[in-house]
Amino acid sequence: MPFLAAEGGNPNLVELDVHIWQWGVLLGFILALLLVDILVFHRRAHAVKTHEAAIESTMWISIGVAFSLVILWWFGGAATGEYMSGYLIEKSLSIDNVFVWALILSYFKVPSKYQHRVLFWGIFGALVMRAIFIFAGLGLIEAFSWVLYVFGGLLLFTAARLVFTDSAHVDPENSKFLRVIQRFVKTSDELDGQKLFTIKDGVRLATPLFAVLLLIEGTDVIFAVDSVPAVLAVSNEPFIIFSSNAFAILGLRALYFLLADMHARFEYLQEGLAVILAFVGVKMIVSEAFDYHISTPLSLGVIALVLTVAIVASFLVDNPRGDDAPSDDEFEGFPDAAEPSDPAEGDAPDTEDSAAPHTPASAESSPADRH
Repeated sequence: MPFLAAEGGNPNLVELDVHIWQWGVLLGFILALLLVDILVFHRRAHAVKTHEAAIESTMWISIGVAFSLVILWWFGGAATGEYMSGYLIEKSLSIDNVFVWALILSYFKVPSKYQHRVLFWGIFGALVMRAIFIFAGLGLIEAFSWVLYVFGGLLLFTAARLVFTDSAHVDPENSKFLRVIQRFVKTSDELDGQKLFTIKDGVRLATPLFAVLLLIEGTDVIFAVDSVPAVLAVSNEPFIIFSSNAFAILGLRALYFLLADMHARFEYLQEGLAVILAFVGVKMIVSEAFDYHISTPLSLGVIALVLTVAIVASFLVDNPRGDDAPSDDEFEGFPDAAEPSDPAEGDAPDTEDSAAPHTPASAESSPADRH
């Protein structure tokens, strides 16, 4: 019996009969991967080194690509092409998300050994929110075909914004979202290991890691507004869209520890992402307005080519930022930087400021000042 099958949408895209047991296999596999990651590889808090991040990132990408073989086995080559297109779109757009995470974790001075746990729960929340966005988007398209014009226009607007603005800019100190959190949730200025909540003087308080987690979740909602419509341009099927999003997102933690301090090296990344978003936006609008379908193999080739050219061109530039290149001090707090002193596990800190992570109340500068 088909379960959550697509009805309507672009008739040139595949329509699948997905059975409930296939959804069960997908969700069970994702849950198993999360449990192995948190209970085996990262059971104990530790700073993730570059070589470890490289190995884990390779493993996550291999798993994501290997799942395309499952799609091929169950649904055929056309569905596999749509899965890989969606995977590449989500993976490429997620790189910007990684740099925003870096700014947030750097601003709050979260110790390196605790960053993975925060990002783990951030990824878990992102999977839930992406599922909501995907099914809501598909529901809107099925009910109102003109929504495709809205999604296509949104992608073109986002592409223009990427070209003319710095998408990695974030200012937690002036975040309205963060101020709302602090108004309704009692918070502590001190960490308690990896815990999101702690007990102090008999009162249950949220630790700074909880605020960081919610801020990360908030930024993911913003990125989902761009990425989900982009993937909806290459597939109508909930199973393909969710699985491609999920496997791309699962590898973001390892990718963060690998790339977070390399933002300056990706000089042409934003331009490349802008071209990809503009392409899928035009694809979505043309498909609805003129009933002209850009084939999945062509879409996949364009996305892969643009992303490859953007990355290769960035690394071929000797000094991508020129005289404006950020200094090492500007990247203080990224994964490979020295972490703040932890009073519970070493010598007492020299100053009061180093005993607690950065909070907005004690902020003297914001990422906007440093970037």
